[in-house]
Amino acid sequence: PTALAASAAACQVGVTPTEALRALNQFEGVKRRMELRDTVAGIAVYDDFAHHPTAIETTLRGLRQKVGQERIIAVLEPRSNTMKLGAMAARLPSSLQAADYVVCFAQETGKHALGWDAREVLAPLGARATVQSDLDELVTSLVALTKSGDHIVIMSNGGFGGVHDKLLTALSQKGRA
Repeated sequence: PTALAASAAACQVGVTPTEALRALNQFEGVKRRMELRDTVAGIAVYDDFAHHPTAIETTLRGLRQKVGQERIIAVLEPRSNTMKLGAMAARLPSSLQAADYVVCFAQETGKHALGWDAREVLAPLGARATVQSDLDELVTSLVALTKSGDHIVIMSNGGFGGVHDKLLTALSQKGRA
C-alpha cells in the first residue's frame, strides 16, 4: 500500500509509472530502521532508531512476529532529551515485553546521563533486564549472553559509542575462539 501511494504521488507531479517503478525497485529501505548490520556466528545484530516507548514496542513486536521463538535481546540507550529526562520512563517496561532480555545503557555522567534510575524503572522486567554504565562491559556481557540464533536489536537515536562495530568485532572473535 505504501509503495502504491508513493507511486501515485509521484505520478501526480509528472513522474511516469515506469520511472516510479524503477525508483521503487532501487529503494533499499530506510537507514537505522531495523537495519541488519551483520550476522556473526549465527547472531543477527540490528540497528534501530527506536527513541521512545511506542517505537520500541513496535520494533520488538514486529521482530517477534518475524523470528517466532528465537531469542531477542534488546539493547537500549535512552538518549533523546525526553528519554533522558524520564518523561516516558514509566512506559519502558511494557514497551520491552517482546524481548527475552533487555540491556539498558545508562550513563551516569556527562551530557547523556539519565535523570532517572534505570534499574528501578526496569525492575518490573525482573532478571530479564540489566543496566550497564560502561560500554565495554556492556559489549562483554552481550558476547557472554548470546548464542547462535539470537537477534540483538540496538536501539538509540545516536551513535551509541560505536557499540555496533564493537559488538560485531567481539562476536567475530568469540566465533574464532
